[in-house]
This record gives sequence, C-alpha cells and structure tokens, in this order.
Amino acid sequence: MQDQALRIAGVDYRSRLIIGSGKYKSFEENLAALEASGAEMITVAIRRVNLGQNADEPNLLDVISPNSYTILPNTAGCYTAEDAVRTCRLARELLDGHKLVKLEVLGDQKTLYPNVTETVVAAEQLVADGFDVMVYTSDDPLIAKRLEEIGCVAVMPLGAPIGSGLGIRNPYNIRLILENASVPIIVDAGVGTASDASIAMELGCHGVLMNTAIAEAKQPVLMASAMKKAVESGREAFLAGRMPRRLYASASSPLDGTINN
Repeated sequence: MQDQALRIAGVDYRSRLIIGSGKYKSFEENLAALEASGAEMITVAIRRVNLGQNADEPNLLDVISPNSYTILPNTAGCYTAEDAVRTCRLARELLDGHKLVKLEVLGDQKTLYPNVTETVVAAEQLVADGFDVMVYTSDDPLIAKRLEEIGCVAVMPLGAPIGSGLGIRNPYNIRLILENASVPIIVDAGVGTASDASIAMELGCHGVLMNTAIAEAKQPVLMASAMKKAVESGREAFLAGRMPRRLYASASSPLDGTINN
C-alpha cells in the first residue's frame, strides 16, 4: 500500500516525527538529533529559545536553518489565552510573517496539563487572525473535535503528561479522536521510548511530537535515530493491518492438503 505524505497547512512532509528544541546541551546537539531523527519540523518555545528576540544571545536559527526545516513556534509556558495569542504574534514578527504555530495553554506548573477552556479561546482568536494552528490538548474526543471545527490544522492530544515518559496511557480515547477526525492527529507529550512512538502510530495517529524522550536520553542522537525507525515501523504496521487477537492457538500452516487430509 502506497502511503501518502503527512499534509499540514497545505505542506507535505515525508517524516511523521516532529521533535523539539528544549533541554539539549547545545544547539549543535539539537541539530545532530534533528538530522538523525529525519524530522522536517522542529518546535521552538518562543519564551525559552532565542530566535532573535535577544540580540546578545546565541540564536537557534544560526544553527538550525529555517531554509532546511519548518520552524514550529509554540506557546510553552503560557497559562492564559491572552499570553498564548501574544506569543504567537511575537513569533510571526520574528519569523517574517510565519503563520504555522503550535498552541498550548497550560493549566498548572505541576502537571503541565492543558487548560482546555483557555485553549479553545486562544484557538478561536488565532484562527480568526490568520494563523495555521496545531493545537496541544487533552485526550477528550469532544474537545478534539471542537478544536478541529474551530479551524485548527492539526489536533495534538497528549499521550501522557509533558515530560513524564509514561507512554500512551489511554489508547481508547486516542482511537475515538481518530475515528471522528478529518485533520491530522499527532500525539504530543508522554512518549518515553521507541515502543511508545510505535504504539501511537499503530493506533493510526498521523504523527508524533516529542522532546524530552530524545533530549534527556543518555545518547540523544542515538535515541533520535531509534525514534525515526519506531515511527516508520509503527506507520507501516498500521497500514499493513495487524492480525486479529485470538483466545486460542491458530496453526501457522494450513491443515488442508496434508498427508492425512
């Protein structure tokens, strides 16, 4: 079966893996991981990573070129819709009119769980303002559908809390979201290792976004390579269609035509 590219806001991507730019030892290590991952898109926290807003600090764009990769500004660290909208507008100024953003509005500092009420408000404002919004949210199927209806170009339910590495804790809700979606569904947050990424893809998700799983690995570049393979194999397994689960054994070889039959 020939797979189609991942299309987001009218752009096709060969890779279904998106990585972040936080927690790396250096921009150079981040670039090495990005190259090993095969990802074509990298998310950047405008409040934490310098893209030119601080002239006297190293600029990520001097190492990771927007000519080679899609820069995805995000609103990490925002706890209100107002702050998130302001941050996206700053990103648009810094990146010469760039419209694609990742929206996240957090509920509290302990869990980093999304505040879905503020997320919906921010999404409405950003879409009305001409942004292409990829939105981080809970794994609530009704909220996911509402965000799609608002006009978000991708909906990104969490697999588990940000940075937890707990994997996909509620695959059933992810499946419900997928059944009702007509935009890409990308698992965002909670992936800890390669098998978690594969599970997300085997469920039928269109992609996976991760940061901590790679950046906090003992060997980030090697983990990035592992994640690339995991996303690809999980996607292929989904397209292939797994065998049914059975309670009892099923012979690997058919009995018809054997000596005694």
